[in-house]
Amino acid sequence: MSLVNPHGGGNLRPLLLEGDAAKVELARASALPKVVVSSREAGDIIMLGIGGFTPLDGFMTHSDWQGVCDGMKMASGLFWPIPVTLSTNDETIAVGNEIALVSNESDEILATMKVSEKYVIDKAHECMQVYKTTDTEHPGVKMVMDQGKYNLAGAIKVLSTGGFTEKYGEQFMTPAETRAKFQAMGWTRIAAFQTRNPMHRSHEYLAKIAIETMDGVLIHSLLGNLKPGDIPAEVRSEAIEVLTKNYFAPNTTIQAGYPLDMRYAGPREALLHALFRQNYGCSHLIVGRDHAGVGDYYGPFDAQKIFDDIPKGSLETVNMNIDWTFWCNKCGGMASQRTCPHSKDDRILLSGTKVRSMLSEGQTLPVEFSRPEVAAVLQKYYQGLSAEQNVKVELKGHSAA
Repeated sequence: MSLVNPHGGGNLRPLLLEGDAAKVELARASALPKVVVSSREAGDIIMLGIGGFTPLDGFMTHSDWQGVCDGMKMASGLFWPIPVTLSTNDETIAVGNEIALVSNESDEILATMKVSEKYVIDKAHECMQVYKTTDTEHPGVKMVMDQGKYNLAGAIKVLSTGGFTEKYGEQFMTPAETRAKFQAMGWTRIAAFQTRNPMHRSHEYLAKIAIETMDGVLIHSLLGNLKPGDIPAEVRSEAIEVLTKNYFAPNTTIQAGYPLDMRYAGPREALLHALFRQNYGCSHLIVGRDHAGVGDYYGPFDAQKIFDDIPKGSLETVNMNIDWTFWCNKCGGMASQRTCPHSKDDRILLSGTKVRSMLSEGQTLPVEFSRPEVAAVLQKYYQGLSAEQNVKVELKGHSAA
């Protein structure tokens, strides 16, 4: 057996230039008109660079945007669940122009692009199709509504990995690198575990269910931006590392990260997660409760159901659906709604808000909810936040005096 094919059936298509080609293009880019890109767009550029968005060669045209919004397929017929677009308010940019794409956070030139099309979209339509709401309290909707007036389409040449390589080292793995790692380990059946949170007992249980039937699990953490209040990537990574070191058998997991921001698109984002995990070489994607969701915008298992609605053969990577998991006192261990007959009164269930509140107040998380080593990492982080906040309060009081 071999690994799943990259999306589209061909080879990986990384757009990142290297060596002399990168130096020449970067020198040329410094003289080009500059378009500042958002954090989300920067993440998309880096994914295009490392081949995570194979087989795309750049940002989508209007017909691609329309097809993806309305039928989850590009003008070519290629399955794609969420638009990958670039926007600007710059009236002077015209079709045929070459531009440099610059990070809004670091001012670094991330890529160059030749504009093949400049168009206006119905933002509310994209939001309804992709996010099922136009409520700007939804963080993904707000991203779209805050975009520039115009979308720019065109092929890009990527010049940077945006600092992710320097910040995360070996954890920031490209699709080519994860594929090589899987092959070296003799793995062909790999489940991706998507996470934007630290792994507590329920997440550990999901991964171990997959390990029972797979060669291994890729614990794949989002390294891009999240909504306010979520735990930073470096803290999550440390928590995952202590969990896998202490509670997983050797050679059953690989921890890696990818550069995207969360879109919080629920079911549609679950499909995108499966698509780019196919490029990373994963045969399965673990889809649990409220995958990629936020608030109450989606049903708890809508992200599982959507895989039944897409045309057969759209993706080689398939969903591994697992029910809501928790610790049950009567069962005396981890269980799911499919296996546990007991009432909610017997289950240890904590909301993200409750967990954050307990940690910020220095409380100990129940061992049935979180491993002590994981809780210790999170407590250290929250205690640091509390200390910082106390310093700010003291400084504010001093200046007021």
